[in-house]
Amino acid sequence: MMQASATLSALIAAQARHQPDKDYALGCQSGQSISFGDLARDCQRVVHWLQTLGSQPGDVVSVVMPNGLLTLRLLLGAMAGGWCVNPVNLLSQQDQMRYVLDHSDCRVVFVTPDFESMVRAALQGLEREVVVVVTDADADAPAIEAPLNAQALASAAMQAVRADSLALLMYTSGTTGKPKGVMLSQANLIANALAISREHSLDTTDRVLAVLPLYHINAFVVTMLTPLVHGGSLAITPKFSSARFWEQAIANACTWINVVPTIVSYLLEGDDPPSSTARIRFCRSASAALPPEHLRAFEQRFGIGVIETMGLTETAAPSFSNPLEPSRRKVGAVGLASGCEARIVDANLLPVADGETGEIVIRGPNVMMGYYKNKDATQAAFTSDGWLRSGDLGHRDHDGFFFVTGRIKELIIKGGENIAPREIDEALLKHPGVLEAAVVGVPDKHYGQEILACVVCREGATCDERVLRAHCEHAVGRYKTPRYFRFVSELPRGPSGKVQRLKLLDLVNL
Repeated sequence: MMQASATLSALIAAQARHQPDKDYALGCQSGQSISFGDLARDCQRVVHWLQTLGSQPGDVVSVVMPNGLLTLRLLLGAMAGGWCVNPVNLLSQQDQMRYVLDHSDCRVVFVTPDFESMVRAALQGLEREVVVVVTDADADAPAIEAPLNAQALASAAMQAVRADSLALLMYTSGTTGKPKGVMLSQANLIANALAISREHSLDTTDRVLAVLPLYHINAFVVTMLTPLVHGGSLAITPKFSSARFWEQAIANACTWINVVPTIVSYLLEGDDPPSSTARIRFCRSASAALPPEHLRAFEQRFGIGVIETMGLTETAAPSFSNPLEPSRRKVGAVGLASGCEARIVDANLLPVADGETGEIVIRGPNVMMGYYKNKDATQAAFTSDGWLRSGDLGHRDHDGFFFVTGRIKELIIKGGENIAPREIDEALLKHPGVLEAAVVGVPDKHYGQEILACVVCREGATCDERVLRAHCEHAVGRYKTPRYFRFVSELPRGPSGKVQRLKLLDLVNL
């Protein structure tokens, strides 16, 4: 297994030497594949392609494309050659996309036809010149007629890349202001790819179903980069489809699946797999807390163990993982620190005892370089001794397992008492008529804040305010029972599937 000090080009080159004909990626939609040998050659082609566009190593390359084999080639080829890639959230509104493309200082944008007009509109009026390349997400590697020295030039660029070179600029969702550009180095990315491979004991026989979008840190590191470490592979889909998920996993001989809680919820509502899932040895859940009821229901129905994990964009995806061994996992915990150090601190940033609630802080080789062109935000994100402040509230038990109870900025303070939204979410989810639920604090002249619950009911279920109020009073007591209930068709979510609680307020009028 490679070391964290390696570069992505070194990882790719090593796999190309050891198993050049082995598949690295399968396109579920295109039916095409990329071997490790193909990938090494394609990376050189991408480097040459960028050079012909007038771009140089160190430049930022934005990618506005859904999942596909060319999307993989572009992201890996650019990073291998020393460029910094900026995968753009395809759910962005026009003003958000314009901000990201402007703020990132990108010199080249690769875009599929569906997003071309939006990208060109977003680039209008920018002071710098930006090259726009329109292509298909599953297109073949560029067959550009290269001069005799092109391969040597591409190889020289790849060999010059350092482990501390900036490789990824990924913007946060920006739910409370302008998105922040998280800067991650080659070493940051590889450190977590190594940790994931070790945690799950992955090897060359393993294949993951990649349904999450590559513009999200989880898919980028867990499904795209991790197979480069252990020599495994991925089967990539344009997007998640609940109707085709099991068919895709089984037909492509996947041995593990990587999902977020929203996908678990959809699968529980969907049809049974068309045939045996015995080959799938575990399901990895990430990005947001998985309600214990959903975890148990998934394991019971599909016979696949769930490994709950958690991380941030700022930590190159997971910082916590439950163990691979089922007997060691703890339902409701995000797991043990993985590939890094973690602890709980109080409001004065001092460590607290096990069992006490505080803010989770993280330190290790996976932690970001900082926020792009934002020194103030970078400084605020770290303690004076180098711990990254996650913004998550939680506690650690005596076995070292971490539990997350909510975000600091989402904590509900009612009459001076701190209330963790997740506790009420989970109580609501235990009602058989509730498919999804999330609560948030709203202003109240007497208590400072009251509790609003937004609920998505199961189709055909009897689920009204009177019933849910009684259910909550029994489960969490009258004081923590929401004062307001609103029934909605869906909850607002970011690209990772995490509920954006503060946007719940936009859905209702109180």
